[in-house]
Amino acid sequence: MTTANAPLPLQAGTGLDLRPIAGPLGLILVFLGASMLLPALADHSESAKGADAFLGTAAVTVFVGVLMWLAGRSAEPIQKLDLRQAFLFTSGMWLTLSLFAALPFMWGPARLSFTDAIFESVSGLTTTGASVMSGLDTMAPGTLLWRVLLHWYGGIGIVVLAIAILPLLSIGGMQLFRTESSDKSEKFLPRVGAIAKGLLLAYVILTFLCALGYLSAGMEAFDAVTLAMSTLSSGGFANSDSSMGVFASPAVDYVAIIFMLAAGLPFTLYARALSGDVTRIFTNSEVRLFLCIVAAFTVALFATQVWTGVSEGEAAFRGALFTVASLISSTGFMSVDYSNWGPLSDALLFVLMFMGGCTGSTAGGLKAMRIAIAAKALRQHLKRITFRNGVFPIRYGGAPVADDVVSSVLGFICLYFATFLVAGVILSSMGLDLRTAFSAAIACLSNVGPALGPVVGPASNYSGLPDAAIWVLSVLMLLGRLEILTVLVLFLPRFWLR
Repeated sequence: MTTANAPLPLQAGTGLDLRPIAGPLGLILVFLGASMLLPALADHSESAKGADAFLGTAAVTVFVGVLMWLAGRSAEPIQKLDLRQAFLFTSGMWLTLSLFAALPFMWGPARLSFTDAIFESVSGLTTTGASVMSGLDTMAPGTLLWRVLLHWYGGIGIVVLAIAILPLLSIGGMQLFRTESSDKSEKFLPRVGAIAKGLLLAYVILTFLCALGYLSAGMEAFDAVTLAMSTLSSGGFANSDSSMGVFASPAVDYVAIIFMLAAGLPFTLYARALSGDVTRIFTNSEVRLFLCIVAAFTVALFATQVWTGVSEGEAAFRGALFTVASLISSTGFMSVDYSNWGPLSDALLFVLMFMGGCTGSTAGGLKAMRIAIAAKALRQHLKRITFRNGVFPIRYGGAPVADDVVSSVLGFICLYFATFLVAGVILSSMGLDLRTAFSAAIACLSNVGPALGPVVGPASNYSGLPDAAIWVLSVLMLLGRLEILTVLVLFLPRFWLR
């Protein structure tokens, strides 16, 4: 029985209590709003326009966040969320943050439209790095800082999502990485605090080391810090329209290569390395597969450049390695215009956009783990055709893989390709040529950023696309980052009628 002074429960018509979701979302919004003070300070220190806009958006964001926190503070803590609330919280968090993160792009010096501002904020938080903004070389420092802050926050959020949340939701084989816990129920995030602490420490240390590397390579302090945040998050937002090519420095390129590849590795291995267990980084089967893919594509692209006469020697090798590291880690930095390497390189790069990094990294894409399990499943099927009475278990990392995990992985890959194809057809129906439509679709679904061709390729951005295409690509970025199923399950009537 409720009293007259009791708070009204925020519940859907089916009895779904939204208060446990509103409270944490409110606190996250308060943090996001407080973060807007940093770019306001950057603009104020440089006497640049934009400080007032960031202060205003900070006030609005914090105000709404406090209201949401007050509405949900009497609910159970987030550790008690059931799976249905967990799905809703996961998608709701990215949608809510994207909406409020877009405000500085609309009200600040950039003066983007609502459509473009949402695209830019979604691209930032999902660490895609696709942009509709130009004139970055003369942009106010606060706006540049805000873009990479979104990357950096999104990067650690993605790592926690991949390691602590998705395994509990059994998304696309992620149950292989279910955290060991004494709590065997379906309660949400029983140890997320302990997990996040180690991951955050590793994330901060790597970002710091990357910034030091950029400083040593000759960058200014502001560029070094902001690009380090963009690199470790596998984001790709740069401070120049020419991306990393503006530095024209081999030293900068190699520092970026090292840390882009580092961002594509599982962050759990870094957390274990901090506790003394360094050997797992070198013995992990997914890491070995990831590095083998990098090596194979680098050799192929190097040979392509030499064969076509585009480049040769160390410059060709560095350009190939940088491009492979950038695309497979879904960072999206550019040091050379790879759209001039010819049709064979286009085909190789198009395939590379699907790959992605390792599970538990900041990279997007299919992930090396899923590719390995799918290949093993195909091999198992071929063996069963040849030896009908044979028993051929699938093993990954030395341990057997259950049939439900294999089915989950194969189902996810099929859904991934289906989403890509449908999106490509939709974009082509809007008047985009096939190269632009399908490369943009996979670049946003895999959270890579730059696509292929003169319209959305590495030497351009997405500003030339119609608004309808921008919205489609914004949805693709969210779908790719949230592993598709996390979002699609919300559209099932059965989900709401449980």
